[in-house]
Amino acid sequence: MNILFLDWDCFGKTAAISAWEELGHHVFLFMHKDFDTRISEDYERSFDQFVCENPIDFCFSFNYFPVLSEAAKKHDLPYISFVYDSPHVMLYSYTIINPNNHVFLFDRMECIKLQSMGISTVQYLPLPADTTSIRSLLQQPYDTDKLSAEVSFVGSLYHESHNLFDRLSNVNSYTKGYLDAIMQAQLEISGYNFIEEVLPKDIVNEMQRVLQYDNRRYGVETLEYIFAHYVIDRKITQIERKKLLSAAAMHSRLRLYTLDSSAVITNATNMGPVSYTTEMPLIFHNSKINLNISLRSIRSGIPLRCMDILGAGGFLLTNYQADLFEHFTSDVDFVYYEDENDMLSKIDYYLTHDKKRKEIAANGYEKVLKSHTFTKRFAEILELSHIC
Repeated sequence: MNILFLDWDCFGKTAAISAWEELGHHVFLFMHKDFDTRISEDYERSFDQFVCENPIDFCFSFNYFPVLSEAAKKHDLPYISFVYDSPHVMLYSYTIINPNNHVFLFDRMECIKLQSMGISTVQYLPLPADTTSIRSLLQQPYDTDKLSAEVSFVGSLYHESHNLFDRLSNVNSYTKGYLDAIMQAQLEISGYNFIEEVLPKDIVNEMQRVLQYDNRRYGVETLEYIFAHYVIDRKITQIERKKLLSAAAMHSRLRLYTLDSSAVITNATNMGPVSYTTEMPLIFHNSKINLNISLRSIRSGIPLRCMDILGAGGFLLTNYQADLFEHFTSDVDFVYYEDENDMLSKIDYYLTHDKKRKEIAANGYEKVLKSHTFTKRFAEILELSHIC
């Protein structure tokens, strides 16, 4: 079949194209600057011309985009989207119920929430892992000193541009106190996010007075959803990552690989940004311990970062995520920590038990090879979508 593949700066594009082609399909890349807007007449015109010139059978994108759903619907084309971001506000677009949609979410709890709202176009599937890149990268020369670590963390520290919470400096003192209290409470709980549920109207109104969120009537997302997951959860994640990484750095040789090259964690070495495709898999493969500290808006799903680590044959030490236990076995394929003390204890243990650590890393890699490659996942998607 012929697939219109939305070409944007998404993760996993090369692996995804290779997987579709391995399954015997032909990929046609479609690019447009308005891909992430909610409405665009120019996008629709370009799409119309593209599908008239190319015999497309269905459309595919990583993450869900309303303009693509609408354009595909006009041509009676199925639209498959695989969402790896959380939060992803586009899921609350009115277009999500379009009958041509087949939307796959990596977070089971978010999927259940949407289904409970009567949305029948969403299904749950864990993200795939790219298991092929690491094999080719290891055959080429690379900077082993830069791309290896005793303990590594690859990801954002949610400073500055990603931190909308710090724009709330002008809210009243009651709101400041309330938000601080619920954030401290949430920091004590892993595996259940209650922030959206405990935002009363007066707090939401005060936040809205300052932040002025406007969905332009194109979606059903609530202010509670936006403020909980785009504002408060990111601030909680910033606090948690700084706290846990500071503790890890006091305990071991920690390297940070992050876009914010000026970020400082005492005793950690900030290595700056790295390439997702050519350097990150090598870091995961060569680090003795790869730390994952999930973004708090990911309710139960296996984060992309975890699949990246496992797919590179790396040892994964992560916080609790319920979906991990559905597809992998703790202490066999990966290791999770319950809190800061548990994390430090497990860092100590696995840094001094090389054989056990390497066995777990190998088991995780074999598990993704068996059940979670791009090719296997895309074959599942086609079966669940009833397109083939």
